[in-house]
Amino acid sequence: MAKILLLEFNEICPPLLRRWMDEGKLPNFTALYNSSQVFTSVADVSEADYLEPWIQWYSIHTGLPYDEHKVFYLTDGPKADHSDIWRRLAGLGKSVMNCGSMNARALAGAGVFYLPDPWCNNQPAWPTEIEVFKTVMAKLVQESTRGVALGVNEWLLFVTFLLRHGLAADTIRAILAQLGSERLSRADVKWRRVALADRLQFDLFRHYYRRMRPDFATFFINSTAHLQHAYWRHMDPDAFPLKPAKDEMESYGDAVLFGYRSMDALLRRFFALAEADTTVILCSALSQQPFLKREGRGGQHFYRLRDVPHFLQLLDIAPRMVEPVMTHQYRLRFADRAAAEKALAVLKQLKLGADTVFGARLSGTDIHFGCQIYDRLESNGEIAGVPGRNEPLYFFDVLYAIDAVKSARHHPEGVLWLHTGEHAVHNEPVSILDIAPTIYDLMGVGDGVGCDAVRGASLVTHFRSGGRAEERRVA
Repeated sequence: MAKILLLEFNEICPPLLRRWMDEGKLPNFTALYNSSQVFTSVADVSEADYLEPWIQWYSIHTGLPYDEHKVFYLTDGPKADHSDIWRRLAGLGKSVMNCGSMNARALAGAGVFYLPDPWCNNQPAWPTEIEVFKTVMAKLVQESTRGVALGVNEWLLFVTFLLRHGLAADTIRAILAQLGSERLSRADVKWRRVALADRLQFDLFRHYYRRMRPDFATFFINSTAHLQHAYWRHMDPDAFPLKPAKDEMESYGDAVLFGYRSMDALLRRFFALAEADTTVILCSALSQQPFLKREGRGGQHFYRLRDVPHFLQLLDIAPRMVEPVMTHQYRLRFADRAAAEKALAVLKQLKLGADTVFGARLSGTDIHFGCQIYDRLESNGEIAGVPGRNEPLYFFDVLYAIDAVKSARHHPEGVLWLHTGEHAVHNEPVSILDIAPTIYDLMGVGDGVGCDAVRGASLVTHFRSGGRAEERRVA
């Protein structure tokens, strides 16, 4: 039965793929499309609050709908006890790799590779030697909005590890080219660094994939999703009342296309890596669409804390752990609920004029919070409500503005292509809950996994039994 390589290209969009494939800009996506069973997936929940990738990917990996698993926050997945696709397959004696899959619990042992996503970096990596990669990449991702200063020893350990674990010559050339362009270009090109992170992750993945030849492997990247959220308006300014400035168009007009082309180049490398008995599956969980909600107020801006420990010290808040999550949000973990409730009250009393500065929610003994001022601030106003403080505390003393204005939001439809060698387009949308049973079916372990493991249905019958499709041909 087939081995599976599941490529998790977060939130890539079917309409953008079609457009740029038709224009000849994505040759490797086109090759995969023309030899795949092409489905459109749909999220298992439709409400906007639940259209978050860390919810949908968790549903995909466990085979359970949100209504059953109830994993709502990023970093909640590792705390939950649901069995997932890697555990079920490992329990059947299959070798498995999880390279960055979102909101997934740690796994270790013989025949296992586990690299947590950058936001769940408290999970231990396996094998333990890749901890240095996990730690550095998490720091770079979590502080990507302003850069992060790594110590000399950190860089030395990181580079030494990369050189011994698959760093490719073309990746080195790409890094040098990027650094050179940052020095020479008058336009902002630092945003292109996201593609380098993907290449470093691929080099690591390839090194261990060749060593393990796993029965099942996942590879998750978020770079293009990030570019879409930040630069969709630069790709399609006609869709937005608030137009980008000319210099912004020069810097970011092709940012989203750059992301897709970078992934297209990665696909070529995955094709070379996968063996003949491996079925490649491309999945996005969700996609994106223009975000227009706050255009009349100048767009949605984000503000992030400059120094989280210092800020919490000012408020006399002492969590046992702080976890940065997406964009401007943080998770505070407390030893008990009383301490969490006290901290919640302090955060909610901070005001900028009539506006509450932070949105904060209590979940057990944890607090999820982030700045909920979304308008562009022209002046440095005073924050009121800081307990026990006599001197003024100004907004930009503790927060800074993230450069990008929100341009895209989540859409429930996603990409789902199964490389079978035969091309067929299936018009009827399918649930993301169908992905796990399809993988089990392709691997021939459906009976071993058991019907209690899934809530969806295998898609294999859609093409192996000659199921209806709009277009069908052999590649």
